[in-house]
Amino acid sequence: MNRIYLDHASTSFPKAPGVAQAMMDYLTLNGANVNRGCYSSAYSAEEVIYETRQLLAQLFHFPKCKNVIFTPNITTSLNFILKGLLKPGDHILVSAMEHNAVMRPVVQLTSHGITFDRIPCREDGSMIPEQVEPLIRPNTRAIVALHSSNVCGTCMPLAELGEICRKHYLFFIVDTAQTAGILPVDMEKFHIDALAFTGHKGLRGPQGTGGFLVTQEMAELMEPLISGGTGSVSHTEEIPDFLPDRFESGTPNLPGIYGLHQALLFLKNGEENFETHMAQLYQREMKLTGYFLEKLLELDDTGKHIRIVGKNDLQDRTAVVSLQTPEQDLAQVAWRLDSEYSVMTRVGLHCAPNAHKTLDTYPAGTIRFSFGPENTEEELDTAIDGLKKILDI
Repeated sequence: MNRIYLDHASTSFPKAPGVAQAMMDYLTLNGANVNRGCYSSAYSAEEVIYETRQLLAQLFHFPKCKNVIFTPNITTSLNFILKGLLKPGDHILVSAMEHNAVMRPVVQLTSHGITFDRIPCREDGSMIPEQVEPLIRPNTRAIVALHSSNVCGTCMPLAELGEICRKHYLFFIVDTAQTAGILPVDMEKFHIDALAFTGHKGLRGPQGTGGFLVTQEMAELMEPLISGGTGSVSHTEEIPDFLPDRFESGTPNLPGIYGLHQALLFLKNGEENFETHMAQLYQREMKLTGYFLEKLLELDDTGKHIRIVGKNDLQDRTAVVSLQTPEQDLAQVAWRLDSEYSVMTRVGLHCAPNAHKTLDTYPAGTIRFSFGPENTEEELDTAIDGLKKILDI
């Protein structure tokens, strides 16, 4: 039986066409480092890195490609932003749906004099924008929000949050782990000061790639999380004061960046912008999501056997559907889906305990089904058939 991969919210599979070959070509035909070699293969690698920064700046509608910073993953990016910006006495607002990639650094920073409040969200994961401004204090420095929940797919109102930040002179920090390459994000339009991204989910690049884009105003207030060799201004032991070098000490993941470069080229698909191809891929994922939700409701619209968590429509969401099975253990259901039907899902709390508290699914969590553009209705039929038999509906 062919495996059915329905865990795209964890990582994409398969990767975009050409990604593996681009990485292999770098490893076997180039292999040079950047900023550290006066020869053609080093210059070639530098050109790929520069082009990748340009593509990311275009994707997120950001004017300065030198302010595109590469990191090993989005968790590192968020740590870099939060720990680099916040100082003792600062207060921030976070959504009630945040992933631990935000919450663990924030909670860690409370021991250094940082305080935070959570912006309430409804039981479907959607934010209540009217409740944001009453939480703002004189010492509030920033609002931090994910674009879409990794648990249930519900999107946050970035436009409204950006306007609130602009009105109150706050920094706006956005986690696009679930939306980069899937939904358009315009940093200038949404007044975003720092945007963290991962390369291996919606962008369909390799694991070990990520980064952030940051405005010059915010960058000048940030301290580097790490320091070391950059291949630039090597006459001094002080870290460079210019970007991207100030935030990119050490050897970058060049095989990964080559793969990400190819993934971005595939996403752009020869068009002048990214949005055209992204919209086509998103429509495909939404068609699958709608089909899956419809089949679930046909199985059980009472909630006795299956409870759909979050939204049960296609508005303001990504292709993530979480379920609870009130009459059966979630882990057992997920295990049987894999062992008997080759359907791969994720079960548990998804590194987002407060999101599950908001969704009223804590501490059991959910089974999460998340779709990619290459999944098929036939694969979803297999998952539905498996649920029907496992749950004895």
